[in-house]
Amino acid sequence: MGRVTERRRVVRIRDGVAGTRPDTLVAEEPLEIRLNGKPLAITMRTPGDDFALAVGFLVSEGVLAGAGDVRAVTYCEGAAEDGSNTYNVVNVQLAPGVPVPDITLERNVYTTSSCGLCGKASLDAVRTASRFPGIGADPVRIPAELLGELPDRLRAAQKVFDRTGGLHAAGLFSAAGELVDVREDVGRHNAVDKIVGRAQREDRLPLTGSVLLVSGRASFELAQKAVMAGIPVLAAVSAPSSLAVDLAVESGLTLVGFLRGQNMNIYAGEHRITLAAPGPTA
Repeated sequence: MGRVTERRRVVRIRDGVAGTRPDTLVAEEPLEIRLNGKPLAITMRTPGDDFALAVGFLVSEGVLAGAGDVRAVTYCEGAAEDGSNTYNVVNVQLAPGVPVPDITLERNVYTTSSCGLCGKASLDAVRTASRFPGIGADPVRIPAELLGELPDRLRAAQKVFDRTGGLHAAGLFSAAGELVDVREDVGRHNAVDKIVGRAQREDRLPLTGSVLLVSGRASFELAQKAVMAGIPVLAAVSAPSSLAVDLAVESGLTLVGFLRGQNMNIYAGEHRITLAAPGPTA
């Protein structure tokens, strides 16, 4: 199975003086996801939690919901030319009675930010595929002060980032600010899929009353994954895209961007973010 980190020689210059030393880098390898034995998608990821990544991806595509939808998840042997197992090919076998979608799904319509299709087609695809459409009615409320503390809590839990500086992270928090799960990966979308996939395998979907925090920006794809998993609040430390905001408004998702300490922008669902009552004035 692939390693999460690898060592490479690097020439480091400090104050004009050059020297060589080993450096720790985050590993990146392709993962092919198969559905009932048929190739479906390939993503570049950091090895680890591959089964959760594959399952989370299928939740995001509207194929899976409860844990009972999956019969088995396995690595595929014989993926290499010599017949060995590369641990880079995962097959998800659906349980009997679970509908098998068109193997192309509609992922090229709505999961790739650069797909080039119109925003309406992307929004329509999420609406029709969502297995948990009720996030707009989720009554969760999050104090703005508490929300502002979450990035530091997420950063403190990023163990591999401390060694490499090259990983994105996704953290799932309860409404009380408890860190429920954290995953790291070279791709933000993979980190989110790993969180969602772990929840699906533990039969915890939909993730009502929770907050999903991601490093970097909030793309349409990440907003889509939150909606498909029934997560009512998505926060990012950087900017959202316009289509992510459109999806948040339409679905009832609370979308927060530029979350840095007690500063933040709320782009949709502001009713879920509560402010402390102002103190008495002199």
